[in-house]
Amino acid sequence: MEERKEPHIEHHPEHHVEHHIEHNASIEHHPKKSKSTPWVVSTVILAIIAIVLAYMVFFPMTKTNNGTTTVTSKEAGDKVIQFTTAQGIQATLVNVNDTGSFYQVTLSMQGRDVPVYVTKDGANLIPSMIPLSGDSLVPPTTTTATPTPQTVTKSAKPVVEAFVFAYCPYGLQFEKALFPVYDLLKAKADFKIVYIGAMHGEFEHVESLRQICIQKNYGVDKLFSYLKAFDVSTDIGACSGTDTCVNPLIDKIYTSLKIDKTKITTCMTNDAPALYDADGARSQSLGISGSPTFVINDAQVNVNRSPDAIKTAVCNAFTTSPTECTKALSTAAASVSFGPTTATGTAASSAASCG
Repeated sequence: MEERKEPHIEHHPEHHVEHHIEHNASIEHHPKKSKSTPWVVSTVILAIIAIVLAYMVFFPMTKTNNGTTTVTSKEAGDKVIQFTTAQGIQATLVNVNDTGSFYQVTLSMQGRDVPVYVTKDGANLIPSMIPLSGDSLVPPTTTTATPTPQTVTKSAKPVVEAFVFAYCPYGLQFEKALFPVYDLLKAKADFKIVYIGAMHGEFEHVESLRQICIQKNYGVDKLFSYLKAFDVSTDIGACSGTDTCVNPLIDKIYTSLKIDKTKITTCMTNDAPALYDADGARSQSLGISGSPTFVINDAQVNVNRSPDAIKTAVCNAFTTSPTECTKALSTAAASVSFGPTTATGTAASSAASCG
C-alpha cells in the first residue's frame, strides 16, 4: 500500500481515495497528491451500489440441479450494467468470471478496470475482495461517521455555498438538486460554487478553471446555466475527461449560451489559477475536503439531496424568510453523476461523496 500524505489542496492532483459517508452533504478535505493504487479507483461509485444492493435481491433467479438458487454469469454482468446505467453512472462491462464462491464482474470506469463481486445467489454485490491477512491487507475506504451538525447563523441575505469537485458524481448530484433552489432564491441569497481541488485527474482541474472563468466573466447566473447543460450531458460523462472528446461538446455549450471561448481560454491561463487557489484556501479554512459539502453562512449543513430539502435549509437561514420560501419544490433526490436531473431508483438518494 502506498504511503498517504497529509491533506492538502493540489494544483495538479492525481487520483485519490474516494469514500462514502452516512450524511447527505458534509464531506472531508481534499487530500494531497499521492501515487495511484488500483484499489482506490472509483471506490465511491462502487460503494453506492453496494449499499443499496446489500439488502435486496435484484437478479432474476434460476434453479440449479441441486435445488439451490443461482444466477448465470451473463445475468450478473447484465444486471450490474443495467443498474449503473439507470443511475447515470458511467461504466462498461469488461467480463464476468466464475470464481467458485462469487462472480467477479469487471467494470471499466474512468479508464480503469475495476472488479466487483456478486454472490452466486444474486443477493449481494461487494465492492472489492479484501484480504484478511498478509502484506496485501487493504485499509477500509468507507466511513459511517457523521459530523455534528453546525448551527447556522441567520442573516438577511444568506451566503449559500456548494463545495465540489467538478467531476464528482455526487457533486453533480447536489448541483442538480440545487438548480431549482437557485432559480427560486437567487435574488434573495448569495449562491456560490466553490472548487475544492481535483481528485479525478487533470481534466477535472481544467474544468474547475473553466467554470471559475465563466463565473468571473459572466456572473453566477451564467455559471448555473452552464452547469445545467454540463451536468446533464451523458456524452461529456462518457468522454472520461479526454480533451478531443470533451472540447467539442463544451464548444456547443459555449455557442448555445453565447460564451466567448477565447475570453474563457485566456482567463483560464491568466486569472483562474489564483481564484482556484483561493477556493482551495477557503475549503481548508473550513476543514472541507469532499464533494459535495453544503455550507450556509460558514456552517456546514447536512441535507437530503432534493430541491425541497435544500430550499428548506436555505430558508431557515433567513432572518425573515421571503415569500418564495412558501413554494414547494420536488422532494425527489437528484440523479447521481451525469444525466437527467431527476433520479430513478433507491441509490440516487445515497449520501455518498468524493473525498
